[in-house]
Amino acid sequence: MRLLLVEDEPDLGVAIKRTLNQQKYLVDWVMDGTDAWAYLENSWTQYTLAIVDWMLPGISGLELCQRLRKQSNPLPVLMLTAKDRVEDRVAGLDAGADDYLVKPFSMMELLARVRALQRRPANFQSQQLSVGNFTLDYSNSTVVSTDAVGRKQEISLTTKEFQLLEYFMKHPNQIITTQQIRNQLWEVSIESSSNVVAAQVRLLRRKLVNSGCANPIETLHSMGYRLNLTDESK
Repeated sequence: MRLLLVEDEPDLGVAIKRTLNQQKYLVDWVMDGTDAWAYLENSWTQYTLAIVDWMLPGISGLELCQRLRKQSNPLPVLMLTAKDRVEDRVAGLDAGADDYLVKPFSMMELLARVRALQRRPANFQSQQLSVGNFTLDYSNSTVVSTDAVGRKQEISLTTKEFQLLEYFMKHPNQIITTQQIRNQLWEVSIESSSNVVAAQVRLLRRKLVNSGCANPIETLHSMGYRLNLTDESK
């Protein structure tokens, strides 16, 4: 699960990021509202939650919320702020924030708020994603493949394999570049080796083939990869 953290206090940002990483969240941390908006506008990087400080250089957290809602973007936003007046809380919620956490706060409460936002069905995806012959189950990180005669095969996936297949399934029959995959599956601040994406694709393909599934992931040289479902009925 990929989160965007927008916090300009270095010590607090480090603490929040470390806490979220320990809970297996993938976190992009930026310290400027303008940079945060650039991340949010990237349609190929899909966040499930944004944790946003109110007072930021560039674009404020309040304005970030307003911009998201003007674009009908349902991304859940947890607002962080030292402003604790009722009027301030109302302003944050009216701007489009889904929850509001006043500084200072405990990391346990932050994680509880994040989990609570994840459970809101209006904002978050369903427990399953079905595309072609594959169904991803978010509750146990497995994929079920169904063959032409209706037989089902459950395949256990690692976190990265699950994330990669999910990304392909959300963009079926589309060419996805290596850079787009790297941006989605690894934190922007982490320097990934040049072949990390190719290696991860090989691992996923091997898992699918070893489980008796057809391999629908194409390599398009000099272009990227594609989840090819056009021939799934053959």
